[in-house]
Amino acid sequence: MKKEIRIFFTALMFYTRIPCPKWVDHSEEYLNKATRYLPLVGIIVGSISAFVFYAAHFLFPQTVSLILALLAGILVTGAFHEDGLADVCDGFGGGWTKEKILLIMKDSRIGAYGAIGLILLFGLKFSLLASFQPGQIPVLLIAAHALSRFVALTFIFTHTYARDDDSSKTKPVAQKPHISNLFIAAFFGLAPLLLFGTPWILLVLIPLFLMKVYLGWYFKKWIGGYTGDCLGATQQICEVLFYLSFVVLAKIILSIWKFS
Repeated sequence: MKKEIRIFFTALMFYTRIPCPKWVDHSEEYLNKATRYLPLVGIIVGSISAFVFYAAHFLFPQTVSLILALLAGILVTGAFHEDGLADVCDGFGGGWTKEKILLIMKDSRIGAYGAIGLILLFGLKFSLLASFQPGQIPVLLIAAHALSRFVALTFIFTHTYARDDDSSKTKPVAQKPHISNLFIAAFFGLAPLLLFGTPWILLVLIPLFLMKVYLGWYFKKWIGGYTGDCLGATQQICEVLFYLSFVVLAKIILSIWKFS
């Protein structure tokens, strides 16, 4: 039990800025196993964003509450995944060889592709969430954060890490852990879907799976695998795709009820 608690806190420390006990460190052994709790970290981050939205909604308009909720998520994670998305946009947008793409992604500066990618993604994320009923938003935030992180971490089990050097802080994470870690992560990634109270919600897994397949093919084509930035970009893309899929799914269900 103590070992599992330490692994969990390792995940919390690595993927967020939430204070952790002093005895938790970046041990490679625990960091590798910590991926099993990445979706659980997503539940925590999503719950914080959901709470901020719920509390702010009593005082501010829905649009302002949404901005505060999104800001809370960024502050809690330190823009960990958003940074990955920006790097992927810059790298794949400005590089034409594996070496050039990886070099650009390693640059700490943000370029035009990265800035445009973040603006468009946040604009889409905000617009989609603003279209939902206030009571739906907290559940959507929790489920999207958990499930999108699960989709991202599956790359560790299905693809090869692209960087050959040891300088990446993500490399310990990229070492394939035991398959049991995938099932633990799947439990935490899928569990929030129960909050919707309908089996129809499982249909959102189809577009997420297709996106995972496409991104896997794209990353492998250009750099031969994935990097930590690719995982961050996948999380952000799948989070938005979850919201998009829910909009489409809701319209389909309403149409079935209308004509039944």
